[in-house]
Amino acid sequence: MSRHSALPFVPFPAGSPRYVPREQVAEYLESYARRFEIAPSFGEEAVALARRGESWATSCRSGARFLSRYVVVATGANNVPNVPAFPGQQAYRGRVMHSREYRTAAPFAAQRVLVVGMGNTGSEIALDLAEHGVPVALAVRSPVNVVRRDVLGRPTQLTSMMLGRLPTRIGDAVARMLRDLTVGDLGRWGITMSSVSPLRQLREEGRTPMIDVGTLAMIRRGRIAVRPGIDAFSADGVRFVDGRSDPYDTVILATGYRPALGALFPGLALEVDANGMPASPIGSGEFTGVFFAGFDVRQPGGLLRTIGQQAVHIAAQIARLRNARAAVD
Repeated sequence: MSRHSALPFVPFPAGSPRYVPREQVAEYLESYARRFEIAPSFGEEAVALARRGESWATSCRSGARFLSRYVVVATGANNVPNVPAFPGQQAYRGRVMHSREYRTAAPFAAQRVLVVGMGNTGSEIALDLAEHGVPVALAVRSPVNVVRRDVLGRPTQLTSMMLGRLPTRIGDAVARMLRDLTVGDLGRWGITMSSVSPLRQLREEGRTPMIDVGTLAMIRRGRIAVRPGIDAFSADGVRFVDGRSDPYDTVILATGYRPALGALFPGLALEVDANGMPASPIGSGEFTGVFFAGFDVRQPGGLLRTIGQQAVHIAAQIARLRNARAAVD
């Protein structure tokens, strides 16, 4: 929602739609940079950070280097594509691609496409393909959480923020009840709902539930087929764990990403959780002066909202460090 996805100090323009399209988000970010005279160095990929006295040296793939007292790492949770390998994949004559390469449905006209993964990315790619007449199937390996984007005109984002303020047991129970009432049993279409509530899944695993914007309707109408997990590839398609085999021209892996933060700090042991996320947005000890924004994916209400909150916290901490240093000098 635009009301809860703005960065500090600058809301989205008046009259913005509730769900801002991609082009308008890009325009918002560009105007934000102009307003605060932020000048990104585009085309530079940071590959390593190393301590240099009381500063940090950032080395880029191009050979450029930046020396700074403070570094904010905002590469995010979705940095490096997670690309699993399957038995028989080398013999497959079709195309296997990660979802990050997907742009539009046009290149897949007249193809048979399998999308692997029923997260938000996979579901929306499958929906886009189906809306453009491309025969498409979704491979769903595990139980999923699915929620409506809006229920009776109320955005699920607002509901999740409200439930997140309740005692954990109550919030989880209400979240699961709302999911079951608004989405229902999807078993007849080959989809098993998770026994864990959407709120608990987000809080404990950092996994956002699939927010339905039309995919379920296409599944119910038979425009998107649902298949179980992949067992192996064949020369012309895929064999699934239930023994069924189908031919496909392209397989799109909507299998997520990894933060891959450790590679940025060679020789240093960064404390991360089971998903590779930093333990805190504020670096300490040998990581003093380093800050991490955009890695907390466990909060209800959306990532941009969380990033905005973290930005204020990080800026305040940098100001405190600068003031403390100035007092010493």
